[in-house]
Amino acid sequence: MDLIRCGCIMMKRGRRMWSQLFGKYLWLTNTVSSGSLLALGDIIQQRIEYIRGVNPNYNWRRTGRFFLVGLSQGPPHHVFYVWLDKVFPQKTAKVVFKKIMADQLLAAPFFAVTFFLGAGLLEGKTVAGALTEFKDKFPAVYAFDWCIWPPTQTINFYFVPIQYRVLYINFITVIWDVFLSYIKHKDQVTNQCKAD
Repeated sequence: MDLIRCGCIMMKRGRRMWSQLFGKYLWLTNTVSSGSLLALGDIIQQRIEYIRGVNPNYNWRRTGRFFLVGLSQGPPHHVFYVWLDKVFPQKTAKVVFKKIMADQLLAAPFFAVTFFLGAGLLEGKTVAGALTEFKDKFPAVYAFDWCIWPPTQTINFYFVPIQYRVLYINFITVIWDVFLSYIKHKDQVTNQCKAD
């Protein structure tokens, strides 16, 4: 009997914590999940590099930089999706299309430039160097962005409750983050292999 009562208490506490994480502390939840999942994307990409024999050493600093950049992108993601639902509150096909276009034309370029700028600065690059890298890599990033995000956002805006949107996006983002890690570091990994 005590085991059942203990299980019930744990479930109540779990539900209370869940409602706080996706209610009262949603901003914090979105921020931490953005950082954690961007770091996870880099961990996966570094594992792929290791398996392919391209990068024999794991770079924890690189993952740490991704975590910090992700943390910096969590709050703007949160604010953007709250704003988007205030401006476009319905779930009609026309409104969902407008949300997707706003995401692709406003958010995607903003988050791409802040990603390359933040990661570049944390690597020790100058602002000019980070922006040059952004200009060189943005076409590939933006092309893939158009492949992955419109279908993802269609599901997000039609079916996902508002408090879970950034979390849903962050899990899809792991795939995106593996790609970003690849694009961000492919020239560095190639140069490192040539030096070895």
